[in-house]
Amino acid sequence: MPRGQRATASDDDWRRVRRHATDEEARALASALRMRILRVCLHESHTNKEIAEVLGRDPATTLHHVRRLVDTGFLVAEPVRRGVRGSREIPYRATGKSWRLEGGPAKDRVLIDAFLEEVALVPVQDVETARLGLQMTEEVKEEFNERLMALLEEFRVRADAAHTGPAWSIFYSIHPDPNYPSTATRPAAEER
Repeated sequence: MPRGQRATASDDDWRRVRRHATDEEARALASALRMRILRVCLHESHTNKEIAEVLGRDPATTLHHVRRLVDTGFLVAEPVRRGVRGSREIPYRATGKSWRLEGGPAKDRVLIDAFLEEVALVPVQDVETARLGLQMTEEVKEEFNERLMALLEEFRVRADAAHTGPAWSIFYSIHPDPNYPSTATRPAAEER
C-alpha cells in the first residue's frame, strides 16, 4: 500500500491493515474492562451511563475508561443528544481500531479475562466451543494461524457491510499444549 494511503475495510489482505500498537495504545487495551467497553460499543452507540449499566459498574469508573479509549482512538464520541429528562448525553462507538493492531492485549491475559467475564454471562447451552489438539511444525502452525485470521477478517468485512442480524462474539486461541510439555520445548526441526 502506498505511503499515506489509508487502509479500508474492503482490503482483501488483513495483514496490510494491521500495525504494531504504540505503547500508549497497548496500555489503553491492557484492561479487561476496557476490552468489554469496546465490545459493548461495537455494534451500536452507548452513553457512559448505558455502558455502566450493561457492565454492572459505577458510571464514574466507566467514564475514566471511556475517556482513555476516546483519547487513544478506540472509541469515538458521536454528536451530543438529549436524554429523557433533557440532560446532555454523549454516545460512544467503537472504531474497530483494536482489531487492526498487533502486540496489544493478545500477549497478555486481558483478552482471556474479558472473554471469561463475558462468557460467564451467557447461558451455557448458548455457548458453542471447539477444542482440538494438533501436532504441527512451526510453519504449518503459522499457515493455520494466517488462514484463520484471513477468514476472521473476511467475515468482519462482510458483517461491517451488512449491519444486520444478532451480535455474536468469537474467541480463538492457539498455544502449546501444556499437557505435553515436550512438544512445547521441542525445536521445529525435530517435529514430525
